[in-house]
Amino acid sequence: MSTPPGLIVAAPSSGSGKTTITLGLLRALRRRGVDVASAKVGPDYIDPAFHAAATGRPCPNLDSWAMRPKTLAATRRSDSDVLVVEGVMGLFDGANLGEEHDPFGDGSTASIARRTGWPVLLVVDAARQAQSVAALVAGFANHDPEVRLAGIILNKVGSVRHEEMLRRALLPDGHPVLGAVRTDNTLARPSRHLGLVQAGEHPDLEAFLELAADRMEADLDLDAILASARPAAASTAGASPPLPPLGQRIAIARDPAFAFCYPHILAGWRSAGAEISLFSPLNDEAPAGDADAVFLPGGYPELHAGRLAASAGYASGVRRRAEEGAVIYGECGGYMVLGETLTDADGTVHPMLGLLPHATSFAEPKRHLGYRIATALADIPLGPAGSVWRGHEFHYASETGSDAATPLFRISDATGTGLGTIGGCAGSVFGSFLHLIDRSGA
Repeated sequence: MSTPPGLIVAAPSSGSGKTTITLGLLRALRRRGVDVASAKVGPDYIDPAFHAAATGRPCPNLDSWAMRPKTLAATRRSDSDVLVVEGVMGLFDGANLGEEHDPFGDGSTASIARRTGWPVLLVVDAARQAQSVAALVAGFANHDPEVRLAGIILNKVGSVRHEEMLRRALLPDGHPVLGAVRTDNTLARPSRHLGLVQAGEHPDLEAFLELAADRMEADLDLDAILASARPAAASTAGASPPLPPLGQRIAIARDPAFAFCYPHILAGWRSAGAEISLFSPLNDEAPAGDADAVFLPGGYPELHAGRLAASAGYASGVRRRAEEGAVIYGECGGYMVLGETLTDADGTVHPMLGLLPHATSFAEPKRHLGYRIATALADIPLGPAGSVWRGHEFHYASETGSDAATPLFRISDATGTGLGTIGGCAGSVFGSFLHLIDRSGA
């Protein structure tokens, strides 16, 4: 595989509508017969699942803070005609004080644009402005000479007259307007505490994607957008897998309760020779009987806690693998189900696997969010004590009883500020609230 021509869909801020525009653009290009692939900047599980539904291809993440440069290079490779990358937050919003303070990068969309040379389509929420749009675009266009704007997409345009005012204001600066998308409340998507409802739970995802594609075909200059894509700057791939395989035969939980698993992690395990099988705890499926490792990724187990507690086949299957010495690893939601109990938002206590001595609760939710540097405090299948990884934390659960287990990681945030310890391990079972993205170092 090689790196196809690419472009980045970004915005001045979150909430500008770049995800909906990206999804409509992806499906519209696919309907044209373009073999389009996508990627998402930053640590995100929700948007990539929508991307995958729109294109029919897995959507990897590109994260300049959490990924080594070689991991980034390997992740962006594809056999597609064009790669459309959706940014994160505002174009220049990053994790810390800038790339000069971190050997990896700051995690911003702009950082990906600098490294690849891909041009940026800037999605501007024009709902509450007219001529002022020119000052906004000029600021973003001139802020960093290494980040090149390919054009502007005006979003939430109210009328023909409004569009004319916006286009006239932008004309002197010479940045082409490649689309003006009218306000359309039918394209809104439902959300919950961790963000948008997952793609697999969308009430009518195909209809939504087709409607979004119809709107983008009508309101965007698709030919000009395709023509703006550029090859990426040369880079060297060939990094070691982001995470060492947990075993030779890895069983992975996969359903709406355990949906948060990065494609680049699975690709790394497969490239290292691991065999991967899937099972659904919500359908009371047990992991493969010959699996020497079980991975319970993040997701929404708190929304399905009663059903998980009643799934005796799944629970006995995981416990049996643990009794027979298989590696059992849980991240975030997967870590929650490894504990003794999970208390849902209504205060109902549900028994979980009981393989680690902690309990989690959503009775009094508190958000934990941010990039993390994690150093192993014990020898684990991912590496010896002292090994370092980068990842992120995003959950609302509280935890009790974790002091009874051996702590798994010592963590700090993106600025290096220490945050104490997290997670636990006991025998071949280990896990934490962290979503690991890549090993740190070369």
